[in-house]
Amino acid sequence: MFKNKTLLITGGTGSFGNAVLDRFLTTDIGEIRIFSRDEKKQDDMRHEYQARFPKESEKIKFYIGDVRDLASVKNAMHGVDYIFHAAALKQVPSCEFFPMEAVRTNVIGTDNVLTAAIDAGVKKVICLSTDKAAYPVNAMGTSKAMMEKVVVAKSRTVSPDKTMICCTRYGNVMCSRGSVIPLFIEQIKAGKPLTVTEPKMTRFIMSLEEAVELVLFAFANAESGDIMVQKAPACTIEVLAQAVRELFDKENKSEIKVIGIRHGEKMYETLLTNEECAGAIDMGDFFRVPADKRDLNYDKYVVKGDTERQELSEFNSDNTELLTVEEVKEKLLSLSYIRQELEEWGK
Repeated sequence: MFKNKTLLITGGTGSFGNAVLDRFLTTDIGEIRIFSRDEKKQDDMRHEYQARFPKESEKIKFYIGDVRDLASVKNAMHGVDYIFHAAALKQVPSCEFFPMEAVRTNVIGTDNVLTAAIDAGVKKVICLSTDKAAYPVNAMGTSKAMMEKVVVAKSRTVSPDKTMICCTRYGNVMCSRGSVIPLFIEQIKAGKPLTVTEPKMTRFIMSLEEAVELVLFAFANAESGDIMVQKAPACTIEVLAQAVRELFDKENKSEIKVIGIRHGEKMYETLLTNEECAGAIDMGDFFRVPADKRDLNYDKYVVKGDTERQELSEFNSDNTELLTVEEVKEKLLSLSYIRQELEEWGK
């Protein structure tokens, strides 16, 4: 599907962009464009992949720009076949204190990307969302929920034969930039307590590779306007902290310190709301939430509804499969980041 094609990744210097490069660079893809606003991160990325893949790194092209600026987005669109839209403000506390910044990047930025993509005739756009968009209680989740609404609304304005637009929604990606696992490792190495907000809090967990798999599944199977969800497992924060401690502190000397829930945090996250479950389609390891294709003829909203719905009422991190400490350790050890950290720590 990607042979000789041009793929644009917005926010491409982040964890997701690096995972996509690792997955695609040695394939027969034609070109991968990294679009972001940080020239330092782009330069670091350029040198890293030139060192790791001297020949294939020629496929990577870097574009300085900001999704908030439609003109700079359009500048990167010429000849693009597909887009993975990963650019976002995704730290809960920073979005909580600066909500309009989240709106400018996550909502208006997404609208700019989709507008430019449709104008340029891009064939497929996959937008990355988050479990925090379902029943949002914080600014980050609210902005991502609005992003999803923009995606669905835009999908109605263009033929899917011209530009197919869809969303993927997933939970916490282990060891991604700003996530809690690297923080736990730093705290252990520094001899400090592991700071846990609330031990019984649950979170979905998945690897970067699984996040890429979800995007690729959506690429191959989604219809325009869909939200695609992976059936991810979860664990409590206490179990996650204990798993990291057992890997990096064999004697379990590190204290686990409860610091309380922070601004805008939930006890558990939701990947499918009760309302979405009514029309969700079970696709094995994934759920597909089709867009409401009705138009603004309000009669349709008051005279006709659906009499059947799925038995599942909500898919959240409390009613999914909860992993044990040993299972989380096994999942952590599958990550190259963890193996590398353990190797360096062992020295």
